[in-house]
Order: sequence, then C-alpha cells, then structure tokens
Amino acid sequence: MTAWAPGGALVGSVEVTAATVQIGDVIQLGGHACRVRDLFQLSQGANQLVFESGELLTVHTRTRLLAVRSLRRR
Repeated sequence: MTAWAPGGALVGSVEVTAATVQIGDVIQLGGHACRVRDLFQLSQGANQLVFESGELLTVHTRTRLLAVRSLRRR
C-alpha cells in the first residue's frame, strides 16, 4: 500500500528484516512510531537499530517487522 504523507512524500508500508532495514524507516513498536537514526551490524547477520528517541532494538536474521518507508520516484 502506498499513500501521500503530509509533506508531499510518497510513503509505503514494507516488511523489513535485519538485511533490509534502512536508516529513515519508521517502525511502530508498542504503539509508538520510531524512526531509525542509525544501525550497526552485529554477529550472525543481526543489526542493532538506534532510534531518534535514543532507544535501541536488536533485530535478528529471522525477525520481521512492518515499517513505513519514503518511496523515491525513478
């Protein structure tokens, strides 16, 4: 699904894993929307996500989350 965000950007819902998560993705955790500010690669394909709020989340290789991502026009 894609939609227009208030700023005029085209956004879409995507499923992310440790291999596909990107800086700028917005992930809903516990009812709060958290934007990924930085990420670090850990052992065995896991990533540690750093959110703008300062919280950390470790995403293992088989973890699947829904995120909102700004889609770029090509």
